[in-house]
Amino acid sequence: MRIAIVEDVTQEAVRLKTILKSLSEDWRTSFDISIFSSGEEFINIFEKDEFEIIFMDIYMNGMTGVETAKSLRKQDKHCILIFLTSSSEHMPDAFSCHAFEYIQKPFTTERIVQVMTEALETLPNKAQYMEIVINRQTVRVFFDEIVSAVTDAHYLDITLSGGEKLHCRITMPEFLEKTDADSRFIHVNKGITVNAEHILEFENNCCIMENGSKFPVRVRESAVVEQMVMDYNFEKIRRRQSVIVDNHHRKEK
Repeated sequence: MRIAIVEDVTQEAVRLKTILKSLSEDWRTSFDISIFSSGEEFINIFEKDEFEIIFMDIYMNGMTGVETAKSLRKQDKHCILIFLTSSSEHMPDAFSCHAFEYIQKPFTTERIVQVMTEALETLPNKAQYMEIVINRQTVRVFFDEIVSAVTDAHYLDITLSGGEKLHCRITMPEFLEKTDADSRFIHVNKGITVNAEHILEFENNCCIMENGSKFPVRVRESAVVEQMVMDYNFEKIRRRQSVIVDNHHRKEK
């Protein structure tokens, strides 16, 4: 799980990182945490899908947290954004950036744990991965990074969201077995499986991916394939709405 902390007060950033590191140990989950001391520094390196969760301080020198959030939302509309602030004055602006939550300082360990628990519930499949062998080395590949898998004789070409291609000696049935029937992986044609998370659209019996690649869809089953993608996206939205409603009920209590 890749987490960014955008905070211009070093002491606050380090304290939050310490809490998250302790939490990752308790949960036996790996958190890759990066700290940025300004909105400008963060935006200069930010790329889509680089972070799953972003903690953003609202009051910062230079770009404010809201300005930084508006800029990142132009590139990534799906990452979980959590604002940190000492005042609730800018809460309406914060939520206009599709913020997941709003944490007031000084924050407690309990509050961070609560918000992280709720955040991870909206990302149930993010931490899933498979292990494959490439050049005699075992490589861990996270499901959310896989764009497509295409059969090449006795090998499989796996394309990742960052553009990297993995050429591994594995069959398509073995690949699908490793995904453990994850519904985001859809077999669109013989020897071709794509990740529904990275599908841009369907056009002329072709599945067009966000990275620009196109894959032919079985003509006789094109409607079925498109329905599978719709069902997956609907279920993802339903899970997220369910968590939001649960969060609302907790706050009312």
